[in-house]
Amino acid sequence: MTATTHEGVLFGNRFARELPELAVPWQAEPAPAPRLLLLNEDLAGELGFEPAFLRSEDGVAVLLGTSVPEGATPVAQAYAGHQFGQYSPRLGDGRALLLGEVTDVRGQLHDIHLKGSGRTPFSRGGDGRAVLGPMLREFIVSEAMHALGIPTTRALAVIATGRHVQRDDIEPGAVLTRVASSHLRVGSFQYARATDDLELLRRLADHAIARHFPSAAGAEAPYLEFFEQVVAAQAKLVAQWMLVGFVHGVMNTDNMTISGETIDYGPCAFIDAFDPEAVFSSIDHRGRYAFRNQPPAAAWNLARFAEALLPLFAEDEAEAIALAERSVSAFGPAYEDAWNAGMRRKLGLDDEGDSEASDRLVAELLALLQKSGADYTSTFRALSAYVRGDRAPALAAFGEAAPSFRTWAQAWLALAPNAGAMDQVNPVYIPRNHLVEEALAAADADDLQPLADLLQVVTSPYDIRTGRERYAAGAPADFGDYRTFCGT
Repeated sequence: MTATTHEGVLFGNRFARELPELAVPWQAEPAPAPRLLLLNEDLAGELGFEPAFLRSEDGVAVLLGTSVPEGATPVAQAYAGHQFGQYSPRLGDGRALLLGEVTDVRGQLHDIHLKGSGRTPFSRGGDGRAVLGPMLREFIVSEAMHALGIPTTRALAVIATGRHVQRDDIEPGAVLTRVASSHLRVGSFQYARATDDLELLRRLADHAIARHFPSAAGAEAPYLEFFEQVVAAQAKLVAQWMLVGFVHGVMNTDNMTISGETIDYGPCAFIDAFDPEAVFSSIDHRGRYAFRNQPPAAAWNLARFAEALLPLFAEDEAEAIALAERSVSAFGPAYEDAWNAGMRRKLGLDDEGDSEASDRLVAELLALLQKSGADYTSTFRALSAYVRGDRAPALAAFGEAAPSFRTWAQAWLALAPNAGAMDQVNPVYIPRNHLVEEALAAADADDLQPLADLLQVVTSPYDIRTGRERYAAGAPADFGDYRTFCGT
């Protein structure tokens, strides 16, 4: 059932109704002194919300989940997951709630989800709360990813709760109101499979197909087609991460969406200097989710997804395994195709040109970037200036490797790269790690202006802004080695 809330938006409870075995009805905890810090007005408008309402006391209560709109059924979702390779059979929303679903102005269904809304039956001894810094980080980075054209969950609002939360230090508490096409994860299917309830697994797959891949429903083998479409979506997504230098940091199976959206911006970061071995997460001691390891990590997760779906592929286990192996093996070629096509675009080269020559140029350029320590993002942007005749920025980026770069550039220019096309795919601005930390530190001191300034540039990443040069520069030398923390 759905009903109109008093601000005119229809809420639904489809997940709670269709999959009650994966949904524990629950209520968000009250906030002692709620204060709206950030509201994504553009996203609010896309969802049909009136921003003025969301800024009101009643609207903030909806964003916190303390006032439940008609038609919504807040639930904590159940899921399992492999965390750094170790299987946990019962994870679930330990500090989050799915408030309900709404349909946007284009007719697309979205989850409204609360992060940091208090303890749930899945909290496992935690307090269920979130602290301000990580919620602001997710707002910044997810909106930057959206602006870069990378599928992602998005942040609708951050609300300070007025409650102090104990972590390593006492920190201000906050709730993030998150929007996603759904919160179905690989771990959702792992949980359903572990119940040995084949009907539940089938209903979950049917729910996911209807919501994300409706074309699979008419296929000869709908569940295999569904799986293959998820594989294709994830191959494209991870290639997009790699093309912009994004390191997710915690690619557990409970952090891989079925929709192909990026989710859970915990210990994430962007590389400055090109380093395939880059690891930022303080808990990734062995580099499982290092920059270069993201494609194989995604393939590993998809193999776990296939294991969960085996009974739906075929009645005969050997046949099901063979089908799964064939479908999982498609990830590598699909990723390589997406990566190579993306790198050709970054170099302004025609997809119809000599692919061997362009792929060789890509490999040589990446080797030069790694050897020289050149900044990944700004160097690609400098290449379009090089095409136009302004060669100083690129030569300066490569430093002592500039002579080798000149040789490389001669071969590249011979392929007639399109500078204008390059500017459309190579960002000027990304959420630089040092600037994110600067904005979060200021926010802790109740100064949101640095965060607003950072959001302004990263949500228009391809447009050069006069006077914003520092936002395009890499970290200063004294920033040191960067480490990120889950910091929930």
